[in-house]
Amino acid sequence: MKGKGCIVVVVIVAIIGIIAFWAIGKRNGFVGMEQNVNAKWSNVETVYQKRANLIPNLERTVKSYAKFEQETLTKVVEARSKATSVNIDPTNMTEADMAKFQAAQGELSGALSRLMAVVENYPNLKADQQYINFQREYTAIENSIRSETVYYNDAAKEYNTNIKTFPNNVIANFSNFKEKPYFKAEAGAEKAPSVFSE
Repeated sequence: MKGKGCIVVVVIVAIIGIIAFWAIGKRNGFVGMEQNVNAKWSNVETVYQKRANLIPNLERTVKSYAKFEQETLTKVVEARSKATSVNIDPTNMTEADMAKFQAAQGELSGALSRLMAVVENYPNLKADQQYINFQREYTAIENSIRSETVYYNDAAKEYNTNIKTFPNNVIANFSNFKEKPYFKAEAGAEKAPSVFSE
């Protein structure tokens, strides 16, 4: 009888050990996925910052044309300031944080679109080499923004799916892993804005 009791204890300890190792492995996997999401978010912020960093060069180029509409340029500079002031902690990111970030970036996009529309009335500015360089770089950055937001959403989807499926959700809830918000398209985004004319 004593031998059977030892076997039962060994089996119970083995089962507990297997469950513990499984749980630790899952938790560590969540950590890796969360770090991937955070890295992807950092890439998103980097390309948006790169776009914001173009504005001073654009401002210098445009200001050299005395007749250029100052109010439109001022709105771009103000929108840039607002967009760069929105900082998000990717470890505690919420839907509200994401919406605030996207709203600020959308305001900058809108201001830039209005500026580009006004530039159309200034053929000398449109032909300026610095402005042409800005156009090329701006277009490349906008493409990067689209790519990086897709990569972020893919990483967030993988992470969210893993922490929400059973039995992973038990470990995720116990370890305080929270769902990451998705980067969403702005209203009207299905119609691509025409920033530069050919």
